[in-house]
Amino acid sequence: MFVSPPPGDPRENRLLAALPHAEYESLLPHLQPLHLNLKEVLHHAHEPVTHVYFPRNGMTSELIAMADGSAVEVGMAGNEGMSGVHALFSCEGSTETLIQLAGDGVRMGVQDFREVAAPGSRLYRLMLRYMQAVLLITAQGAACNRLHPMEERCARWLLMTQDRAMTDAFPMTHEFLSYMLGTRRATVTMAAGILQHAGLIRYARGCVTVLDRAGLEGAACECYTVMRTTLDGVVAQ
Repeated sequence: MFVSPPPGDPRENRLLAALPHAEYESLLPHLQPLHLNLKEVLHHAHEPVTHVYFPRNGMTSELIAMADGSAVEVGMAGNEGMSGVHALFSCEGSTETLIQLAGDGVRMGVQDFREVAAPGSRLYRLMLRYMQAVLLITAQGAACNRLHPMEERCARWLLMTQDRAMTDAFPMTHEFLSYMLGTRRATVTMAAGILQHAGLIRYARGCVTVLDRAGLEGAACECYTVMRTTLDGVVAQ
């Protein structure tokens, strides 16, 4: 029977919890606890990656910025994953990583990460599966953004955020939601209004409250289930 780690334990992160005890113990001295502050930038695009991050709660976002200053989210991570997995093979990242939901987690230096995640280790195999999952989810997200209505995409994104917030209410502004969905604020306002009018969410003063989780899942496109199942499969093997 699986026993949940006590609050404050790095193994509240599902990737770390999936490691054999001996391998986790070898990793533990390299893990530095830290608080993840809202909108804090963990990594700037095209700069060397110095640390990888394993959230226990809260959420990070990966953003791609264009020359005109516009930006769009291309990835997110909560306690099911990590930020900076590409550092296993490269010291530079093309995305900006920032904290979208405040929380707590641990980090470790890239060189320590590479040494502990040596080929043949459980951590190395886990990282490869996680990287594959991230690529599949990114591809699914690209198809979703092209083919599905904005209100379905908005419902999908809110569900994914709630999974990582682990609460019914979480902070979110129209401006930031427009970055996440890669569209104008007016379009986001309309999509959120549709979900609110249906009684699925309440959106006021920079805070989203999910009122009807089952209804929100019904309003989302199939991409939510595909993405969640993909991530769950990383630690299921």
